Amino acid sequence: MSSNTGKPLKVGIGGLGAIGGALVRHLDDGLEGLSLAAVAVRDPDKDRPDLAELKTRPEIVSLGELASVADVVVECAPAAVFDEIAVPAVDAGRIFVPASVGALMDRPHLTEKARETGAKIIVPTGALLGLDAVRAAAEGQVHSVRMVTRKPPGGLKGAPFLDGKDIDLDGLTEPLKLYTGPARDGVKGFPANVNVAAALSLAGIGPDKTEIEIWADPGITRNTHRIIVESDSARLEMTIENIPSKENPRTGRITALSILATLRALTSPLKVGT
Repeated sequence: MSSNTGKPLKVGIGGLGAIGGALVRHLDDGLEGLSLAAVAVRDPDKDRPDLAELKTRPEIVSLGELASVADVVVECAPAAVFDEIAVPAVDAGRIFVPASVGALMDRPHLTEKARETGAKIIVPTGALLGLDAVRAAAEGQVHSVRMVTRKPPGGLKGAPFLDGKDIDLDGLTEPLKLYTGPARDGVKGFPANVNVAAALSLAGIGPDKTEIEIWADPGITRNTHRIIVESDSARLEMTIENIPSKENPRTGRITALSILATLRALTSPLKVGT
């Protein structure tokens, strides 16, 4: 790390959507001990006028090449291309920071591979709060974890769970419960919407024991998550209302800021929280 070598950690961003674009701009403004080395996109030859405005233009590479030019690989791409970014990063022993946390649930082999290569997989808090407390409770006995997610209907459009179902999100006049059950199936059905459930389950009792509800609610404007944890050390009840990003209503504005805080902690001499 930069604190030991004196050289900044080279950061590579995979994907230039709402999250990736925000991170690129913040890194270009400057973060101590970190430098923006590269961005990875599906089509490296496509014109990128947004990158022309940066103080220092990063190298543009394909998704699979990112791990070869960066010490820290941040995945901010659609879940469908997760492996194209994650596998090379872990194989190369990089620090890997995924935004598509749900993809980790069915890929335990990545953790095993990281043990072999020395890679570090760091899951950011994202749009959730209280993960430190859940992790602490999990050192003892956690009896149950339940999360209720409510989102404006427009933020749930395109979810695979809705395919083939006669559900008109545009016509909703009252809240509609779309799903209730284990986090594992919920994340598969709503991969762009409930990465928070994946992070919660990884911090606590796993995706099969963590229960979630997902609601489309026309009466709200913020992505809302309520978490209830019962354990032998504490009862936790937490609620967060995230403001959706303008670029992508499926993603809260705080998600990019959470990854930014994760990156900052890599080289900071002071770390707050577990």
